[in-house]
Amino acid sequence: MNRKHSLVAALAGLVSIVLASASMAAPSGAIFTTVVDGSEVNFNQYAAKTDVYLDGGPGPGAPQTAAGLDAGRYVFQVTDPSGKTLLSTDKARARQFDVKEGVITNVVADPGQHKTGLDVDHNAVTVQLFPFNDTPNHGGVYKVWVTRVEDYLAGCVKLGVNNGLDVVDAGLKAGNFHGFLPADSKTDNFKVKKAPIVEIDTRFYNSLTGEILDGLSVTWVDTLGGSNDKHSYWAPDLNVFHEAHVEAIEPGTHTIIIQDGLGYGINHIHCPDGTVIQGAGQVIVKIPNVNKDLTIFIDVEVDID
Repeated sequence: MNRKHSLVAALAGLVSIVLASASMAAPSGAIFTTVVDGSEVNFNQYAAKTDVYLDGGPGPGAPQTAAGLDAGRYVFQVTDPSGKTLLSTDKARARQFDVKEGVITNVVADPGQHKTGLDVDHNAVTVQLFPFNDTPNHGGVYKVWVTRVEDYLAGCVKLGVNNGLDVVDAGLKAGNFHGFLPADSKTDNFKVKKAPIVEIDTRFYNSLTGEILDGLSVTWVDTLGGSNDKHSYWAPDLNVFHEAHVEAIEPGTHTIIIQDGLGYGINHIHCPDGTVIQGAGQVIVKIPNVNKDLTIFIDVEVDID
């Protein structure tokens, strides 16, 4: 996002390019954090843990044709950005919700059931993430994970207690974060304190006219391999200026995947270090530890069919 005090990263060595396609089994669509009525929060930064709700669907700025979450039953968790520390404090069984026609429809009834709200845009249910503990991250960053129940169970079959749904923590081992496999999960980050704004923003332009375009998508892959879809859109009240924005990100290696879409093809990707990718591809962005606002821009030329 264009911001007076943002630090635009254009440093050699900060970004490297990979042209290979990613292979992930995460659900379609997107998740995002919100308040009880589904409204977005500036910079994904919240005043209190109880303010944070989960929404699911095509995501902010997505066109009507964009896919929502696949139908089925899901489980969520809240961790620190590294995924090592589980912050959710109730049993996994109480952290389940159902999706139908691309949006959340209900939480699964259970003692201690999470509070819900109603998304003013899509009539979808929003799910309060609380209760969860404070993050050990000094920047106040949290990571929410969502995965299908069958994928969560696949990571927990050795527990022997309803495959992990009746425990709080399904354990941490190589490649498995408390029962969540990153490649099978949607993730998003949020903050619960005032802290520097660190983000990656992708802007799309018509290659012939230079017009900036909304409704085009990227896939963000976080430092652990979890993914989420982001769309470019215009919301100046949220400091979103025709960008597909990834906010509240942690230091480490993030990947932005930019692919051809319905009615358009990628012409060139202009990377923050000045290099250019011809056609669709991936930009690998290494986020340093910073104590100031940091906005990294990726500009994409698009051919309209």
